[in-house]
Parts: sequence; C-alpha cells; structure tokens
Amino acid sequence: MERIYIFTRFERFWHWTQALLVIGMMITGFEIHGTYNLLGFAKAHQIHTVAAWALIILWVFAIFWHFITGEWRQYIPTMKGVDKIIRHYAWEYFGAKSILSSSPVPASTTRCRLQAYLAVKLLINPILWISGLLYLYYNELAALGQSLDLATIALIHTIGAFMMLAFFIAHVYLITTGHTVGAHLKAMLTGWEDGEGEHAK
Repeated sequence: MERIYIFTRFERFWHWTQALLVIGMMITGFEIHGTYNLLGFAKAHQIHTVAAWALIILWVFAIFWHFITGEWRQYIPTMKGVDKIIRHYAWEYFGAKSILSSSPVPASTTRCRLQAYLAVKLLINPILWISGLLYLYYNELAALGQSLDLATIALIHTIGAFMMLAFFIAHVYLITTGHTVGAHLKAMLTGWEDGEGEHAK
C-alpha cells in the first residue's frame, strides 16, 4: 500500500480552522435565532460576530493562497468519472461491497472532492457573507436611507445557515467513506492518504 501526500499543511490549517469557526457560528447562530439558550443572547451574539470576522479573514486569505499557488485549479468542475462516483455513493456503498469498497476516485485525485466546496464558495458563503453583513450593519444602512427589510435579511441568513448545516452533515458522512472509516479523517489530520492498486496511480 502506497502513501500519498495529498493535503498540504496550509490546507489542513485552513480546513480545521474553518471547521471550528463554522461549528462555533452554527452553535451561536442558532442560539441567536432563539432555538435554545446556552450562552445567553449577548454572549452568543458577541462570539458569533468575532467568529464571523475571523472566518471572513480566513476565507479571503485562503482564496488568495489558492490563486498564488495555482491550487484554484482543483475547483474546476469535471465530469470525468462522475458516473462511477455517483454509482459508488448512491448504490454500491450501501450494498454488498459496502464499507470494504473504497471510493472510485483515485487517492492522488481525491482533491477532486474539493469541487464540492465550489458550491460552498460560490453559493453558500456569499449568501452568508452578504446577508450577515447587511444584518450586522442594518442600523447604519437604515441611517443612510437604505430601505432594506430586516426580516427578509434574517430569513436569507437563516436559509444560508441551514444550507451550511446540510453541507456540514454531508461532509461528516463522506469522511467515513474511505477504504476504512477513519482513512479520510487521518488524511486530513496528517496530510497522507493510503493508496492501493489503481487508486495509487
């Protein structure tokens, strides 16, 4: 079995920092929304705002890093092998081959999975960014004569939050679909993924 270095140190830093910030924002965001009372509204709002700015800075820095290193090419959508991927995750993974069958995406190109982030970067993130900033600076915008409906802004932000939650749940599930349950998690922690046969090419 061949080990392949697949995630750089920066990618791992970016991934886990983003994960912690997103989890923190989901916890505090749903409390602000009134779903439960854990920290109290004021504290939850404060943490949510600080985490939001930290996440925006991280996103901007990550976008900059992707462009200067050329890693942005990972996000270019491709239909190559998509039929095998769909069949694997839709049928084979739950069938007889199940847990013992590894992903049809070769280990050296599991970065193709980052294309899933394309939807996050082009759809979910902008929804959260724009609605969140409009929500945060609503009073200032109103003072400038901008007649934006706060309820609509809040609704759009909440929709974005649920979209991010759905992505998060799917992401946690997909991390268990390697040749072992913890293979993908180990790769994102160490940077190295095990490849075998065709998957190592």
